[in-house]
Amino acid sequence: MLLDADDSLLLLVDYQTRVLPTVHEAESVLANAIRLARMAQVLQIPIWATEHNPDKLGPTTPELLPRLQPTRVLVKSHFSACADGLVQRLRPAQRVATAQGNARSLPKHLQKTAPPVERNTVIVAGCEAHVCVLQTSLELLQEEFDVWVVTDACASRTERNRDAAFDRLAGAGVELVTTEMVGFEWLRTANHPEFKTWQEMIR
Repeated sequence: MLLDADDSLLLLVDYQTRVLPTVHEAESVLANAIRLARMAQVLQIPIWATEHNPDKLGPTTPELLPRLQPTRVLVKSHFSACADGLVQRLRPAQRVATAQGNARSLPKHLQKTAPPVERNTVIVAGCEAHVCVLQTSLELLQEEFDVWVVTDACASRTERNRDAAFDRLAGAGVELVTTEMVGFEWLRTANHPEFKTWQEMIR
């Protein structure tokens, strides 16, 4: 199974100003997160981000802010973003028109309501791999999303914690991928109009 850009969402977990300096290989992890966000933006793939207790841990790092819409940044206090409403944001409820009498009496724009476009594949990257990334990913899996974790864009304070998270995620059925795997699968072909853009990002 390959990633489908049309079914993908990118979730950037807690790339915060006071978190990044504490994690292993922070520079390369952030560089890969930026690559993912830039490519998602180019391909019009929705990007969501989380901030864990930003009053204490700081806001999202400035390098990622140009890629984010403020309405798609979820402030959370739980380690799993799902406990703070992530699932409801990723799957907006369909509007249901209720009225007395014949449906034909409703205005035309309410007689038929198209369901919101749902994407079911969540590509997750972030900090810390063994806490917020792990718990969010496992709960997204329980909510029947397809979850893919980008290993070279995830970090923990120690390698042991990071690697233990990857082992547990893989055992639960989460797909483990790298930044380049994601980009090339989104594109599928060197004939894609954005292929050169991606080449430049990863050089």
